[in-house]
Formats: sequence, structure tokens, C-alpha cells
Amino acid sequence: MNCIPIMINGLPGNVARIMTEAAFQDERFTLVPFSLTGEEISMTQVSVDQTKVTLLKPSEREDRINNILESYPGCICVDYTHPTAVNNNAKFYVAHKIPFVMGTTGGDRQDLENTVNNGSVPAVIAPNMAKQIVGLQAMLEYGASTFPGLFKGFTLQVKESHQQAKADTSGTAKALVACFNQLGTDFNISDIEKIRDPKIQKADLGVPEQYIEGHGWHTYTLKAPDGSALFELTHNINGRQIYVSGTFDAVVFLKNKIDANAFGRKLFTMIDVLTAGQ
Repeated sequence: MNCIPIMINGLPGNVARIMTEAAFQDERFTLVPFSLTGEEISMTQVSVDQTKVTLLKPSEREDRINNILESYPGCICVDYTHPTAVNNNAKFYVAHKIPFVMGTTGGDRQDLENTVNNGSVPAVIAPNMAKQIVGLQAMLEYGASTFPGLFKGFTLQVKESHQQAKADTSGTAKALVACFNQLGTDFNISDIEKIRDPKIQKADLGVPEQYIEGHGWHTYTLKAPDGSALFELTHNINGRQIYVSGTFDAVVFLKNKIDANAFGRKLFTMIDVLTAGQ
């Protein structure tokens, strides 16, 4: 397989930077030295591994994108921007026929799906790019559809802790709540306890200091009505390497689909990536 041109959008954000640094070290990819960013960003370039990456604001990108795509044919975009940019970015990718992997959470997810389905290029969209967590979610979805009402009457408590800069409620937490509700709980997504205070994260949860600015700790607690039974599911992720691996596998998945002209549908999830053995 030839190197895949990959444009990582969201610099100078932390996740996009980590993805960009990893792409330099991955022989499967050629990094496109441009990155979509927010209109409010004052920087014009970011240095990553001694390479200058030019930042393109929404007001600038239309004038530059055609030349970029001519220089890097077959480019696939990776989006780790901001929840407020999700829908406009997706429309931009589809309008310019750029396949993309959307790791950014938030935005109008139904509109996002409609944008892809009404376009002509494939995309992988998932609230979580960590394959192990996605697999765990798939197991819960299987259990929910196979044993609906299994936890009827149980109460559910959900805590999710992420770095202070994460603006929205975890998409993974929302997805797992849907599974638990199908299993019989009656939990409102608005009741998810969203922890963003570093002091609480360190003192109460025990998040290591070096991961305060990049972690995802989730706990789901199910209690029987009479208190006689308790079930708890926890997944704690420190750093972002687990998301890098899954994201890059999603890029390769898209490339394989495109090369084989094998996408009867255009919208894919990380479950599709897992099923394909990436």
C-alpha cells in the first residue's frame, strides 16, 4: 500500500498535535502540512517534529483547499477540532469530496450522518476511536438487544472525567447509557456527572498528575432497588495513544474501501473497522 496522504485538522489542539506527531512516525502515511483550525486562532503555523504545518481558518480554507488536494491526491482528513465545528467541517469535506475520519464529538449527530449519506465520499464517524472501548460498547449493545430489561428496577449512576478543555459530555457515556436504558434502567443523559475540575480529578478520583490534561475515566454503577446487588463497569484511559491507534486504523480502513470501490454505503463506524480486522 502506498503512503496515504493524511490531513489532521484541529491544530493547535492537543489531540490533533498528538495525532500529527504520531503520523510523522508512521510509515503508512504522508502528512499533509495543513490543518483546519478555528477562526479565533491567532497562530498561522504550528511546528511539529521540525515541520511547519499551516493553519487554515474557515475564512481561508476555500481559497486553499483545491491546491492542497492537487498536491496530495487521495488525501483523507482526520478531524479532532471542536464540537461547534463538527457539522460545518463535515459539509466542507463532502463538498470537496474528501473522505474523512471524524473523532470530534458533539455537534448535531443526525445532521452529520445526513451530510455523509447525502454526499459521495465515505467517512468513519465514532464518538470514541479506542478500539477496545468500542468493542466493549458492542458487547453491551449485544447484551441490551439480547436481554432487554435485564436490569429493570436498578438505578444507574454515571461519572465521566475528562481534561478541563473537553467542552461536551462524553459521546461514549451517552452511548453506554442508551445500552443500560435498553437493559432496563431509566437514566437521563443530562444526569451524567461530568467532572472537569483538576483538583477533584486528582484528589477524589486519583487521576495521575501527568494525565490530568489528557484522560478519560468512566464509571457506570448499577444498584438493585433493595441495595442487595451492585454492578460496576469502569474504563480508565490515560493519555491518548489508544485513540491514535484506532484513528489510524480507521484511515487505513477507508483507504482500502476506496481502493476496492467497495462502499455500497458511505457512513461507517469503528465497529465496521473492527469487523474488517483493522
